[in-house]
Amino acid sequence: MSESQEVAKINWVNTLYLIISPIVSIAALAYWFYKGWFNWNTAILFLVFASIIELSITAGYHRLFSHRTYKANTFVKLFFLCFGAAALQSSAYLWSLDHRVHHQHVDHKEKDPYSIKKGFMWAHITWLFYKKDEQLDEVHAPDLDSDTLVQWQHKYWVYLGAFFGFILPAMIAHFAWNDFFGGLFVAGFFRSVVNHHATFLINSVSHCIGKQTYSDTHSARDNWFTALLTFGEGYHNFHHEFPSDYRNGIRFYHYDPSKWLIYGLSLIGWTYDLKRVSASIINRKREAMLAKAA
Repeated sequence: MSESQEVAKINWVNTLYLIISPIVSIAALAYWFYKGWFNWNTAILFLVFASIIELSITAGYHRLFSHRTYKANTFVKLFFLCFGAAALQSSAYLWSLDHRVHHQHVDHKEKDPYSIKKGFMWAHITWLFYKKDEQLDEVHAPDLDSDTLVQWQHKYWVYLGAFFGFILPAMIAHFAWNDFFGGLFVAGFFRSVVNHHATFLINSVSHCIGKQTYSDTHSARDNWFTALLTFGEGYHNFHHEFPSDYRNGIRFYHYDPSKWLIYGLSLIGWTYDLKRVSASIINRKREAMLAKAA
């Protein structure tokens, strides 16, 4: 393929944002400190928005919409769709289609959209430089097609992302403690970069570093570090082996706030039909891998 053809394939919107946003964020963060504008309220706001938005990807985009591991009421779905849009990782509809293709063709060098077989950086971020939504036209997802809330968010996700990811934190910081700059660039742009790369690490690090606890037929690994950054998504070998389970970390000591949130909401009836793989099946897979290692 010629150089001009390669350039024509580039998704310039994704590429420019993913390259420019870290530069702008670091420069703005340095300027914020340099001007003496550091504010603990803004720092806490950053953590709150980063956590809410990451959970909207993990418990929402991933475990609810992509895998349907549980059901949720309208309020919970709307919350995840609005704040999930703020992650700027596309709509829940397109995100879920990409992810389903990934599971169906995991590690296939051409069919897996972010195959680790094409290299660490490809799986981490470079695949997004070439991502074309029309490539998913032949993927059928009747459950997502018929979900009116998912389709509504798919239509307006850019506007929702701009409001919940940037305008809202800027307004809160401005009107509550007079730090519009910090609200926009620290709790907005810098937070966006952190959320991006935390999620991206699952596609890269968790497919090459860690334990293959339940299977070695795919590259997914259980990695405690990425679990810390992504509210439980790092137990990735378990997830690829049992994608229908609403949990990723199944031990009491596993850090999986996404699981705790889903279960907690079930206690008040806001989530329901939580799916779990039986302990006997899980233990059988684990014992088979232990025997293989021995």
